[in-house]
Amino acid sequence: MGQFSVTIPTTAGSVLSDIQQTRSFCYVDDLVEAFFRMMETDASVTGPINLGNPGEFTIRELAEKTMTLTGFGSQLTRMPLPVDDPKQRQPDISNAKAIMNWEPTIALDEGLERTIAYFRHRLPELVEA
Repeated sequence: MGQFSVTIPTTAGSVLSDIQQTRSFCYVDDLVEAFFRMMETDASVTGPINLGNPGEFTIRELAEKTMTLTGFGSQLTRMPLPVDDPKQRQPDISNAKAIMNWEPTIALDEGLERTIAYFRHRLPELVEA
């Protein structure tokens, strides 16, 4: 895995490398479903079969959505892009669709809302532990 170019927004600020980089995000429930479907395929199915979400968002869009949903009004700060960090990541899931009849169903906004709700619920427990 490569380096992450974004930190979670905090009241202290968010750091972005190249805000025009794009990424695709796949919610864990969708990936787990894909793993189960892969395990259920015939033994002759080997791969590779790319998994992920072909929906593509800029790092700026992700940061802005996260700040809006969390209520943090952080300032975005641009930093140099790491040399080996790709400007675009978008999986080709055509094999997953054709072989496993799978594609992600949870959109970025819904995944972020679920993730934020989870951590809002869990953080008090984690801080006390």
